[in-house]
Amino acid sequence: MNIEKVIVITGAGSGIGRATAKLLASRGARVVLGGRREAPLAAVAREVEQAGSQALYKPTDVTRRGDLEALIGLACDRLGRLDVLVNNAGIGPISRFDALKVADWDAMIDVNIKGVLYGIAAALPVFQRQGSGHIVNVISTAGLKIVPTMGVYAATKNAVRTITEALRQEAGPGLRVTEISPGMVSTDFAASMTDAAVKAAIQKRSSAIAIPPEAIARGIAFALEQPPEVDVGSIVIRPTAQD
Repeated sequence: MNIEKVIVITGAGSGIGRATAKLLASRGARVVLGGRREAPLAAVAREVEQAGSQALYKPTDVTRRGDLEALIGLACDRLGRLDVLVNNAGIGPISRFDALKVADWDAMIDVNIKGVLYGIAAALPVFQRQGSGHIVNVISTAGLKIVPTMGVYAATKNAVRTITEALRQEAGPGLRVTEISPGMVSTDFAASMTDAAVKAAIQKRSSAIAIPPEAIARGIAFALEQPPEVDVGSIVIRPTAQD
């Protein structure tokens, strides 16, 4: 099914964001890519355009509200509207509490919670003017099953789960709101981890059971391709081997 929409994706330079951009573009979407590093964004945009679709990109730090406003503005100015915001950017420098990696806690709160809120704040006025829109928040199964080392990370993801549900109830008939909870996915998730032992354990587990990011992209596409009156509230996508 074609998804002929204008879609902004954060964290679009790699992993789930990259896979989502490519899949949605292949189904007719025009995509606007945000991420901290310009070179990977440019590479994804080239891949999309070489496949015959349209892509714009802008370096974006989701901890800066103005960056999200500029990214949304790029979509509206160049493509005339905004149909979907995929809040995908996230980090996971997980560790035990007694490691006292407080700077990592702060970073997760800034990116995983405030980054989502800034995206919502930038997109909502556009959706209200248009009378329609769709916000997709990428969360995590870490918030569904709490395990050691993931306390703060899971807390940030469950904060977004709460935000998503409250927004859904406030949204009215013109706005759809979806949460996607990936399990272990083959991405560079471990790159932000500063605890060497935890990082090694996650990388070992990931290499054994992780599913490709395209699996999450297909879940996002499923939510987007539903008729306007159908709101897919929550999707959990995990490896069959994950506990």
